[in-house]
Amino acid sequence: MRKCNECGKEMEELAAKTPEGVEYSYFKCKSCGDEIVSMKQLHSVAETYRDMEKYKVKLNKWGLSLGLRIPTELVKKYKLKNKKDVTLVDEGKAIIVSP
Repeated sequence: MRKCNECGKEMEELAAKTPEGVEYSYFKCKSCGDEIVSMKQLHSVAETYRDMEKYKVKLNKWGLSLGLRIPTELVKKYKLKNKKDVTLVDEGKAIIVSP
């Protein structure tokens, strides 16, 4: 167990998610409530955010619907083809596009 820098009491390791759903762990003092995230966790979350930004695209109006362009790197990775059906899954705070 880790000791709190503020009061010296025992800290417990907990798990959480950012608003975008990125999981990470942190330590919280059972006594004073101080919270600490390790540098390793911060780097991991930052790397995940960099990967998320890599594929940021704009929605465009196509008739009465909205459409998006899928970057070539992802088209190749998931072997997507023109006019091939994909499935959209509503996850509440996210939409998953599944080949």
